[in-house]
Amino acid sequence: MGSSPHVSFLKTVARLVVNNFFAVVAVAVAATVVRKAWPIRPDEIVNRMRALPPAHVFILVILAAAVVKMRRMRRGRDVYLVEYGCFRPKACYRTPFATCLEHAHLMPYLVDEESVAFAMRLLERSGLGEETCVPDAYHYMPPDRSLRASREEAELVIFAAVDDVFAKTALVIKPADIDVLVVNCSIFTPVPVFADMVVNRYKLRADVKIVNLSGMGCSAGLVSVGLAKNVLQTSPPGTRVLIVSTEILSSQYYVGTERAMLLPNCLFRMGAAAMILSNSADHARFRLRRVVRTVTAARDADYRCVFQEEDDNGNTGIRLSKDLATTAGYALKNNIAAFGPLVLPAWEQLLVALTIIKRKLLSGRAKVRLYRPDFRTAFEHICIHAGGRGVIDEVQHGLGLSDDDVEASRMTLHRFGNTSSSSVLYELAYLEAKGRMGMGDRVWMISFGAGFDCNSVAWECLKPASNADGPWAECISRYPVQLPEIDKDM
Repeated sequence: MGSSPHVSFLKTVARLVVNNFFAVVAVAVAATVVRKAWPIRPDEIVNRMRALPPAHVFILVILAAAVVKMRRMRRGRDVYLVEYGCFRPKACYRTPFATCLEHAHLMPYLVDEESVAFAMRLLERSGLGEETCVPDAYHYMPPDRSLRASREEAELVIFAAVDDVFAKTALVIKPADIDVLVVNCSIFTPVPVFADMVVNRYKLRADVKIVNLSGMGCSAGLVSVGLAKNVLQTSPPGTRVLIVSTEILSSQYYVGTERAMLLPNCLFRMGAAAMILSNSADHARFRLRRVVRTVTAARDADYRCVFQEEDDNGNTGIRLSKDLATTAGYALKNNIAAFGPLVLPAWEQLLVALTIIKRKLLSGRAKVRLYRPDFRTAFEHICIHAGGRGVIDEVQHGLGLSDDDVEASRMTLHRFGNTSSSSVLYELAYLEAKGRMGMGDRVWMISFGAGFDCNSVAWECLKPASNADGPWAECISRYPVQLPEIDKDM
């Protein structure tokens, strides 16, 4: 039953007063001062200001400048996303379900029929579509898991993403302008590392600072953003950081029959994204607002939730726990506890505080359900890591989001699959390709990774994309699509 118009009006007024409390107090104080000083004419105020000794005026100016300077130093230098680019796979890499089934039947010496049936059921329930892509190595029978194949895949996806971001910034940023390079890839780490490969390809300067991150899973992209933020806030103005996020699949194809280790074969697809961040607002498209990382590796179950190991037959793969979605929900809950107070309006925080107080007062006498804050009051867009249908469902339910709120995540999973650390940028590209991003819009990116950890990054849009030229350029008109219903008892 809905509230009456009178009650709704009062709630709206209360929300506005609480969210703008300091502004209301400032206006009230100013009004009181003006009222008491009303007999004073404007010319008298000017005469009194002119009568102040020059030394006093000078001291006031110095103090005001010092306060402003100290506030800026305490806040840290702003960080901006200048541009981003994504790998756009060609149709020749497409792997429809029928191809997966055919290849599995042609490799009985690797995968038994029971495992094939399980994998096909998983694919049908996964939320992936028929256009997701895998590297050349997966199209061989048996899959080519060689070092050469992995390097070829890495060069394909990484160079395509970096080429894309440099093409979009060709008039203002050249490869030689990059001061710091951060590359993340969780599992495959060759020698030399991928960061050196990028330096060699684009002939970056000899004094460029490089960092190569590995083992962090699907959260590594936002972990890299946090690292870049720390670097940029202590670097000279105009410093630029290039971030490359990818996951190389070729060498990681699992050829055993452990069901928990077959999951990555079904969910992960090829992809990569590149970002250029800077501490200068010149030509920037987004402003970085908040970065919060939560690690729950102290819990044994969370630590082993995503775990690389060998099965009983010596086949190496990634074991995904059946409790992955629940673990992600727990990590998100802890992450929100730190992230929420930084981004939520005062009204939402007040409601949370009131339920906490009520729970304390009624402890042992009545069960009080903690108020679930509405993050849609803080963000216009939410990009949840497209780790799988179960992960998106868990976050949607936990945050009380609508289907429209998670559309970008579900459509990215359907079209590109789980591209690991780059998935949130494919989702951002979806929102821009749909023309939904506006100046001033706030974006919340959420990612999960091995460890287990959860990352939240908040952005503010300064300049939306002028066109839909990105990974969705050739298919955005077909989306969103209706996803099939899933029988929970299957």
